[in-house]
Amino acid sequence: MADNVKKKKNLFERFANWATIATGSSAAFLIAIGIIIVWGITGPIFKYSDTWQLIINTGTTIVTFLMVFLIQKSQNKDSKAIHLKLNELLASHQGASNRMVDIEDLNEKELDQLHKFYVQLSELAEEEDDITCTHSIDAAEANHISKLDHLNSKPHYVNARKNHSKKS
Repeated sequence: MADNVKKKKNLFERFANWATIATGSSAAFLIAIGIIIVWGITGPIFKYSDTWQLIINTGTTIVTFLMVFLIQKSQNKDSKAIHLKLNELLASHQGASNRMVDIEDLNEKELDQLHKFYVQLSELAEEEDDITCTHSIDAAEANHISKLDHLNSKPHYVNARKNHSKKS
């Protein structure tokens, strides 16, 4: 299967992978320093003319412009791979909430809400005597329902329970 995937990579994909590795190498850095040194040394020869300055400015602008796209492609690929690996871990772990798979598709407000929830879980975990005690969204929901069942004599809990039942 891996051979089929490699064969299907298009020319740009292969070039982008090669360029990412090449431009991130020590050799590429040394070449860039060498170019700047040569440019600097040639300054007196060209009397620091506008053309001499334009050469380095144009060259660095073009390289920077192209590298932005190359870096973005590389980051997109890495990000997708990391998300897939995390999704696999979530899906395979018994205690993990499968609702966390693909949360990168949530909007900022929804992510902030989840963040606040996990801050609360962290605070709860710090209060536990047993450091192996875990909390998840599903466990928290089960705990919430258990509390509602226990406190069903209070009107505000009864209303919350009705609202929860309507959602389910």
